[in-house]
Amino acid sequence: MRKISVLFVTQAAVIAAMYVVLTFVSSSLGLASGEIQIRLSEMLCILPAFTPAAIPGLFLGCLLSNLLTGCTLIDIVFGSLATLIAAVFSYQLRNHKYPLLVTLPPVVVNMIIVPFILKFSYGIPLSIPVMMATVGIGEVISCVVLGSVLYFALDKRRVIFHQS
Repeated sequence: MRKISVLFVTQAAVIAAMYVVLTFVSSSLGLASGEIQIRLSEMLCILPAFTPAAIPGLFLGCLLSNLLTGCTLIDIVFGSLATLIAAVFSYQLRNHKYPLLVTLPPVVVNMIIVPFILKFSYGIPLSIPVMMATVGIGEVISCVVLGSVLYFALDKRRVIFHQS
């Protein structure tokens, strides 16, 4: 059994906290929920490329964000699971020759799962394909555009993520 290091727990906790704070910023701007959402916190979904601690960090951050912003139980559970699934897939792509592929799992997973949450948990009257497009656009802005900027900023400092 592998021991979990203090660095791993610290990184996961910091990532979770950053996710919550950025979700609250997005929420205060009216961007964090609904059929058109641009969660600034989703840019953190590139972090599995740098540390495996991002997987639990993103999951817990999303879970706490959904709890604290008054989401429905379905959204809390399945929205958080969507983030967990995306983080695992992003982590699997961390060593790919095209490093920015780590931005795609959050886009795809959220495009598939979130429209059903919006439809069945919040009663959004739009069709599933339309919500797939709107959620996808928001995820591209958050994960691909902002996440790529974050990726390149962190890639220059990759050494700070390595565990001893």
